[in-house]
Amino acid sequence: MSVFLGIPQALPVQGVPDHGPLADRFGRVATDLRISITDKCNLRCTYCMPAEGMAWLPKTSLMTTDEIVRLTRIAAQEFGVKELRLTGGEPLIRPDLEEIVAAVTEALPGFPVSMTTNGIGLAHRARGLVAAGLTRVNVSLDTLCAETYAKLARRHKLSEALEGVAAAQAAGLAPVKLNAVLMRGVNDREAPELLRWALEHQCSLRFIEQMPLDADHGWTRTNMVTAAEIRDQLSEHFDLSPDQTPRNGAPAEKMLVRERGGTEMLGTVGIIASVTEPFCADCTRTRVTAEGRVRSCLFSHHETDLMQLLRSNATDQDIAQRWRAAMWVKPRAHGMDHVGLDSEDYVQPDRSMSAIGG
Repeated sequence: MSVFLGIPQALPVQGVPDHGPLADRFGRVATDLRISITDKCNLRCTYCMPAEGMAWLPKTSLMTTDEIVRLTRIAAQEFGVKELRLTGGEPLIRPDLEEIVAAVTEALPGFPVSMTTNGIGLAHRARGLVAAGLTRVNVSLDTLCAETYAKLARRHKLSEALEGVAAAQAAGLAPVKLNAVLMRGVNDREAPELLRWALEHQCSLRFIEQMPLDADHGWTRTNMVTAAEIRDQLSEHFDLSPDQTPRNGAPAEKMLVRERGGTEMLGTVGIIASVTEPFCADCTRTRVTAEGRVRSCLFSHHETDLMQLLRSNATDQDIAQRWRAAMWVKPRAHGMDHVGLDSEDYVQPDRSMSAIGG
């Protein structure tokens, strides 16, 4: 994969702002920072990673706590970024995760810091993470069946994931957000059961369409469970109505949930339809990989290196300007000049979701 220390020269670089927020040529402004802190994971989910795992980055290539804090501070103070989400891989693999969270919140008091996790090991660390300043957690939970979980994740870890959800709630991270990916022929009929469980346990559930970011490159449009199918499934058991709350760049379309024929609102459910109902025009995210590279779009083939600046005598302004330039050339949609993850000209990035950071 081509990696650029600055701006990909094949792309237009005119007009890069020299101050202000992380804007792009299409009028979007990034206010949501996602930093991957590791590419490693303790699961091998079929929609993300090959069964044998991957060639992991050496520890020396990963950003340190100080480097993560510095980038977050630049993002908040220079660009007006409003929140940080720590991703992976699996963030809980980092033994210094609590140190990272504490250092960010000490540098930026009151700044929201959340985490996306599979929940494995969270039961033992939730209280410490809250004490460090973690404000919210998203837990991946694709099924409630132990056998199906093992088929999807290639690990028998469902009970540990559920313990992690419970521990997060007990530690004060409520409402816990749950992320579920439905796979054809595996868990594709489990949407109602997952929603019922989430509502009963005061969790906020979001279904995510499977995206072409799997390491095996086995994704096909025809084999994907679509947002429309998920809504149809849920409507067999619940009455759904649009949530009128503005999305403000949030990827999930939220719906209010009631029992069939009932009037009491039970909660909400979200669907992230990146493939069939793309929301690229409203994207507010900027991503940094575990080795310090800006990825302006999840599906991009280009990355801009900040690590070289972080480990040199570069100033914060030097880093900020390279970051601005990287985001200025953000593609219109899906790593291209148009939406279409199922189009003939879409080419899947070399890196899978685990290596990019969700």
